[in-house]
Amino acid sequence: MKESNYLSPAEIAAYASDVAVKKANTGWIKLLVLGFLAGAFIAFASEGSTMAAFNLLANPETYGLGKALAGTIFGAGLMFVIIAGGELFTGNTLMIIGVLDRRIHISAMLRNWLLVYIGNFIGSLFVAWMMSYSGLFHSGANDLGGITIRIAASKTALDFGPALVLGLMCNWLVCLAVWMAYGAKDVTGKVLVIFFAIWLFITSGFEHSVANMYYIPAGLFAKTNEVYVTASGLNAEALGGLGWGGFLIRNLLPVTMGNIVGGGLFVGVAYWFVYRRKQKEG
Repeated sequence: MKESNYLSPAEIAAYASDVAVKKANTGWIKLLVLGFLAGAFIAFASEGSTMAAFNLLANPETYGLGKALAGTIFGAGLMFVIIAGGELFTGNTLMIIGVLDRRIHISAMLRNWLLVYIGNFIGSLFVAWMMSYSGLFHSGANDLGGITIRIAASKTALDFGPALVLGLMCNWLVCLAVWMAYGAKDVTGKVLVIFFAIWLFITSGFEHSVANMYYIPAGLFAKTNEVYVTASGLNAEALGGLGWGGFLIRNLLPVTMGNIVGGGLFVGVAYWFVYRRKQKEG
């Protein structure tokens, strides 16, 4: 009988548990480096998708089309993480399966999350700074810089509840992408499952904590240039909410919490309950 080129959902759950153990036992230096790389990969996906779609995103009549175009590019970031190698905080919320299997302690999971989160932040911030320093925000007669500010301002203007729910929906889809990538036995399969799940997440307009580690700092860097501020078309009131405090408290905190719930509960816990609970209890 021909062997399948993908894992069943129950087999993915077992594999995810093995991955959790491996991640929990990774040294802190490796986690920081791999976290830095993953943050940079997601930032590259963020800036590239914005570069492709900024003209469409600036026009209300073509906004949805712009999101769809951005989504076709953004998936490259997770492909880099899964295939080239990286540690991404949002995907690592699936480590909850290892905790529920009693193969790793919750403290080991939290250690991984913290180190990877720090690495993701540094990698994303580094790419945001490079984009600003490079002058690429001048693209499209400064419109790229303008839309970068507008994206950042819209994110920091979110109320806590909506930001949390948008983060939840985002990582539900991102962790499904990771889950299905675990199940694909070849690179082509991994690319395809990641592409469509991430395309859906970006087109929908959900909130990803690591992507926002690029989007909002990039907007803050762009905000220091009056040319880009003018191109954004935002008034002083709209710009007033765009600051480092707003980034950390009004967006990153609730979005991160939502990401944990979306990936950890609606993917990790849900599939553990269906495919692993009776096996472990038995």
